[in-house]
Parts: sequence; C-alpha cells; structure tokens
Amino acid sequence: MVARLSLVLLLPAFCQAQDAPVPTFGTTVVIPSGLRGQVYFIRHNSKRLPNFAKLKPVGTIYTSALDVPPRAFSQGFPGVTDRFEWFAIDYTGRFWIQKPGVYEFALTSDDGAKLYIDDRELIDNDGQHEPVTKQGRINLSGGIHRMRVSYFQGPRYMVALVLKVAGPDDEELRVFSTDEFKPPPHPSDWKYDTDQSQDQK
Repeated sequence: MVARLSLVLLLPAFCQAQDAPVPTFGTTVVIPSGLRGQVYFIRHNSKRLPNFAKLKPVGTIYTSALDVPPRAFSQGFPGVTDRFEWFAIDYTGRFWIQKPGVYEFALTSDDGAKLYIDDRELIDNDGQHEPVTKQGRINLSGGIHRMRVSYFQGPRYMVALVLKVAGPDDEELRVFSTDEFKPPPHPSDWKYDTDQSQDQK
C-alpha cells in the first residue's frame, strides 16, 4: 500500500535566491482547488509518456501551478523516492472560466509532456528531449473545465515543466494557476452553474 507521504521537491539551493520561492512539482498538502499529481516509476530508456493505466502510483502530490523552469535536479522526491530520473507525474484537476473565449496555452517540458482540456489533447510535447515549448489554442465556454497534464522525466539531470496561459484579452502568456481560475466563493455569484466541459467534447 502506497502512503501519501509528505514531500516538497526542493531543487539545488544555488538555483534560487534565498528570498525567492523554490520551484516545486508539488507537495502532499492537499490543495482542494489545485492539480492532483500521481507520481510513477517508469522503465529505463523510456522514450515517451507511459500508459498510466498500467502503472501503480508511488505517491501523490498537489500544486496550484506548474512552474519548474529548466534546471538541474538530483534531489529525488524526499519521503517518497530518491529517484531523479525515469519517473512520471500525471496531473489532473478542474478550473473555472469566468470569461468565455479563445485561450492560448503554452507547455514547456524536459522531457515529454501533454496537455488535455476536457479530455481533448491540446498540446503534444511528448518524447525525450531538451526543454521545448509548444502552444495550442482552444475556445472555452464559461464554467468548469477539466485539465490534465502528463509529464515524464527521462535520463538525468535536467528537468522542466511550465504551463502558461493567455486569455481572450491578454497580450502576454503567464503561468497558469488554479488560484486564478477558480469559481467565485459564493455559488450565488456564479454566472455559470453547470459543468461546461461536457460541451467541449
């Protein structure tokens, strides 16, 4: 039985100033409105994302944003595993669209990653490679939508996983955060009260 053990993925101290936040893949502190990531071991020499349905997770982490810029990583997952290569993380969650329209997403990864919105593949950045950014656009209705980001790390030592977004009126991409894309605190203030993701299939 796999315990959901406490972890924070700390990257080398020299990569960040002392007063700057440390980029993380997530922690086991549950974030109700965030992304839930299941961590997996994958086969050595994997060239592409695995079939997660055939694997068992070794731990579960949570995050509100995927913001790990390209950097060296050799720390492993404290409390879960010391593995710093040949692992994968499958993130899932929901987000709220207050303003319907065309949204642009950009996914940077080392190695491979894919972005799905409402079960539709929007960005395919799979494969074993150095940091690469790919983009995709989607017309989103107002309300709740589903998100999935699948990621794998191949051989040591470089990692990267950054998801950015730009809305209908935004000029520049910014890091996607579920803190920004969550419904108003009071349901009576919701413009949209149904799961609009069903309309996107």
